[in-house]
Amino acid sequence: MPNISFKTPWRQTGLRWLWIMVIFFIFDQWTKQYAVSHLFLGERFEVMPFFNFILVYNKGAAFSLFANQPGWQVYFFATISTVVSLGLLYWLYTLPAKNKWLSIALCLILAGAMGNLYDRVTLEKVVDFIDWYYGGYHFPAFNIADSVILLGALMMLFDNFFNPQENETNKKQVSNKKEKSNE
Repeated sequence: MPNISFKTPWRQTGLRWLWIMVIFFIFDQWTKQYAVSHLFLGERFEVMPFFNFILVYNKGAAFSLFANQPGWQVYFFATISTVVSLGLLYWLYTLPAKNKWLSIALCLILAGAMGNLYDRVTLEKVVDFIDWYYGGYHFPAFNIADSVILLGALMMLFDNFFNPQENETNKKQVSNKKEKSNE
């Protein structure tokens, strides 16, 4: 575990990029509220031949996993979202602010986790409304939170594959801090 001094100014850490999380969290909640107030449950509004808006609720996880359970899954997934969000905040705190790409990726994942967590806590279900399909394949409905989680995960993969020097530098900095704290 990295030696962290809580006296480190947050602007010198990945927390500096939390404003991105706030923007996407607000956008996610606004679009969900718009869908709830303008669509009836199950109503399809065709936007393009391969894209609709449809209001559906998901009490489960991705692809409605465990959605038919009696209710325990709502609390289970809310707990997982909370733990993951706290872990992401800690990770952001341990990252130097100059590591923009990874910090922004983590903020996007955090925005999505917080957006769906907010739905689970306030509604006991997640609002989904984006409906894509291609040929005979129909993707499960999703929302902006799901989209930014995917975008953040893709950014992390990109960072890992195309920016290995910066990742190694960060690992060495953490290792050096550990060694200094153990002396």
